[in-house]
Amino acid sequence: MAPGLGVVGVMLPYSPLHHLLLNAFGGALVATSANLSGEPVMTDEASVEQRLGGVAQAFLHHNRPIVRPADDPVYRTIRGRARPLRIGRGNAPLELRLPVELDRPVLAVGGHMKNTLCLAWGTRAVVSPHIGDMGTARSLEVFEQLVADLQSLYGVRAEALICDRHPGYATTRWAQRQRLPCVEVQHHAAHAAALVGEQAGDSAPGDWLVFTWDGVGYGSDGELWGGEAVHGGPGRWRRVASMRRFRLPGGERAGREPWRSAVSLAWELGRHAEARRLVAQLRERADPAGDYDLLYHAWQRGLNMPHTSAVGRLFDAAAALTGVCRTASFEGQGPMWLEALAGQSASPLALPLSLGPDGILRSDWRGLVEAMMETSRSVSERAALFHSTLAGVLVQQALAVRETRRFDYVGLCGGVFQNRRLSEACAAGLQQQGIEVRLCERLPCNDAGLSFGQVIEYAFSG
Repeated sequence: MAPGLGVVGVMLPYSPLHHLLLNAFGGALVATSANLSGEPVMTDEASVEQRLGGVAQAFLHHNRPIVRPADDPVYRTIRGRARPLRIGRGNAPLELRLPVELDRPVLAVGGHMKNTLCLAWGTRAVVSPHIGDMGTARSLEVFEQLVADLQSLYGVRAEALICDRHPGYATTRWAQRQRLPCVEVQHHAAHAAALVGEQAGDSAPGDWLVFTWDGVGYGSDGELWGGEAVHGGPGRWRRVASMRRFRLPGGERAGREPWRSAVSLAWELGRHAEARRLVAQLRERADPAGDYDLLYHAWQRGLNMPHTSAVGRLFDAAAALTGVCRTASFEGQGPMWLEALAGQSASPLALPLSLGPDGILRSDWRGLVEAMMETSRSVSERAALFHSTLAGVLVQQALAVRETRRFDYVGLCGGVFQNRRLSEACAAGLQQQGIEVRLCERLPCNDAGLSFGQVIEYAFSG
């Protein structure tokens, strides 16, 4: 039912129909949304039967039409509190108060994955229910429906749009086609601003150090960031720490193909035998890895090989190098399986931390990646070592930043911090150093919080 994971989700009944069905059935039922993976839920009978006819054996319809799609919310307990991974039916639209008043009504269109919208005016902000990944015509259709519905429901017309800087995001391209002023916000600035804006409420945000670890986001320098720590506050973030960069074969395709990150890191270390073995294993399983020599030649020349500092891609590489997950059927599968397999706490490796000529602290992952290749350790030992070492890296970076910059809080925000083991280890390590830690409480820490963060960043950048 949940292969590779150590937990399952439990759904509370939100309709009397659930009680009737469960009582009549007399056993356990597995429920899922009426949608294809990554897409919004479907709402009309004909589409459901046509598109899911090959999966479902029967359909239970109702004589009242569904006006708006609404997915189920998802929560995970981290640090003793249920924290949202997705907002939806029952808690969205979610209204939040802004710490400052906006100069005009705005609509923030979020990112490309786990998309939400945020309509804001005055000191009010309303975050839409979960839409999904913006890679299909169905997602764009629901996105445009919610754009109209939110403004109609609250009687507010946006006078400006806010979007991500990534030129390839469907939401960015949509916003730029509209006949309204369009403001771009950097991806990780929006992550940090979302956490700070949620926590600040009516008060001034203060000074923060926020670790924005995720898969990838378009950086200010055009590279794919994802292992960043930013200091300051909304509208005045400064990147102060990151991870050693590496080339990412296939760019953002690597999110569904963890072997790509693993092969690249093996090449970075000169471990050609491990890289060749990975590609050979993929061929044995009929996975599309391509020709090894051609891939290596492209990597050497940097063809379709953007640089990245993403911790999410390091997680992918660790999952592939340990044999946990080489190709993924959903985004985040490798890291989720790696967390589930991690054994008891392991003593972290001490990774080098150096200050670059650009003034940014960077941790070097090479020793950790080499440890992931050590088959003398069990998979559970390597998984535990990976988590403890990354937590140690975060604490080390925070202490190094504190030597030169003051901050009131350390925030953890970005999709990587959906990982309970990592988040709790980071928080515990920071607290031991007398540092106050904040995590998202009402908004997801993943890309579903970007739209609200875009509004906060806009509000403080004027």
